[in-house]
Amino acid sequence: MKKIVLILSFLMIAQSASAQLFDKEKIKNNQNFDKAFLSWGYFLGLNSYDFNFDYVQNRKDIQVERSVGFSVGLIGNLRISDHLDLRLEPGLFITKRFLHYHQNYFNGMSFTDADLLREVRSTYIHFPLLLKMSTKRVNNIKPFIVVGLSSSFNLSSNQDNPDDNSVGEFRAKKNVLNYELGFGIDLYLFWFKFTPSIRGVFALNDELIRDADPNSPWTSNVESMKTRGLFINFTFQ
Repeated sequence: MKKIVLILSFLMIAQSASAQLFDKEKIKNNQNFDKAFLSWGYFLGLNSYDFNFDYVQNRKDIQVERSVGFSVGLIGNLRISDHLDLRLEPGLFITKRFLHYHQNYFNGMSFTDADLLREVRSTYIHFPLLLKMSTKRVNNIKPFIVVGLSSSFNLSSNQDNPDDNSVGEFRAKKNVLNYELGFGIDLYLFWFKFTPSIRGVFALNDELIRDADPNSPWTSNVESMKTRGLFINFTFQ
């Protein structure tokens, strides 16, 4: 709820600022662009994925080392009204994360430096269905927020691999359900509409596959492991 309030406040400030800074009438580009019932486009972007862990016992947190990944996808937009649109944005998201375990997870056990590190590579086919809520267009600028649900299918998942962390295989589930929240600005250029946006994605289901050993130092203390991600997209329509 706090995130929604913050983003709504941002949009109100952005609309007020844009009205003050750009209230002088200008030539509007692509005046009829948003009147189409259906419109299409594509996006390129960057992503940064994290994991949110909940634990059974109070121990040192598993540290997640994030990296910057690449995203590409298509956009289908259905106009509902002047300020509401329904969007489908299927895309390919490539990312990598490293999990660093503390030595106290291995009390009474022998371990090597390799046991303290796990690499998690993910290649997601991402299917979000989003509701886009826009403010009034001011000249060639129109801020908006988006909310919605999404499903991600991890092509790099080793969910069905019988090996586990005892031989160095950290396993995660193939399917992830998420909710998403973000904001952006439509910029109406002479030939097309360009849209930079920022969006957060938050998994709803536990993704961790436990090791066969119920006392495994890698999975036994994890109550749930859920993806969190940040997307920076650049859309062309």
